[in-house]
Order: sequence, then structure tokens, then C-alpha cells
Amino acid sequence: MVKKPDSNKARLKRHYRVRNKISGSAECPRLNVFRSAKHIYAQLIDDVSGVTLAAASTVDKGFEGFGGNKEAAHKVGVAIAERALAKGIKDVVFDRSGYIYHGRVKDLAEGAREGGLNF
Repeated sequence: MVKKPDSNKARLKRHYRVRNKISGSAECPRLNVFRSAKHIYAQLIDDVSGVTLAAASTVDKGFEGFGGNKEAAHKVGVAIAERALAKGIKDVVFDRSGYIYHGRVKDLAEGAREGGLNF
């Protein structure tokens, strides 16, 4: 019997390994990304106090269109950058949550950079 490896379990192992090395603060929060088949989510997290400073996703009321493609990820990146700049946050640490820096994760990061975030 051939057992298929659990890709989400491997992703979580990568995520925890990276999380041991990076952390966000109030001055430089962590830009966390989560993607599912239909949606993509981004959060700015202050790990020192354990607070989410800003969030954007394809589930938001103002978002139009399908949330599981690269264009949607780009829009979410621009939206999280706008919300961060409104709170005076310019520098962030990018946390790709164990996902490969490719496709939707890459487009979200590029959208956030276009919106004015530095990482």
C-alpha cells in the first residue's frame, strides 16, 4: 500500500521552523499569509503583545471576484499595504507560512510592495 504524504503537515513543519527564527513587533510586524483553495488571507501581527494590527482577505465585504487566483492575491496585497500605511506601519517581516514563494503568495507580496510596504 502506497501512502501519500500529507502536504499540509509538511507545510506546518516548515512554518513552525521558520517561526522560531522570525517574530513581529509593534514597529515591524509580521505579515502572515494563509491561502486556501478559494481564498487568501493576510494579517499584520505584533507577536510581542499577541495582537493583530491589520488584516485583509478575499472574504472582506468590499472584495469582488473570485478569491482563489493571482489577481485576487495581488488585490489583497495592495489592501493590506493601504491598511498598514493608515496605521503608520511601513516596515514588515514577511511570513509565507511554509508556502513556496510562488504564484499567489508571490503576487500578494508584490502587491504589498507596490502598496508601499518594505520587506
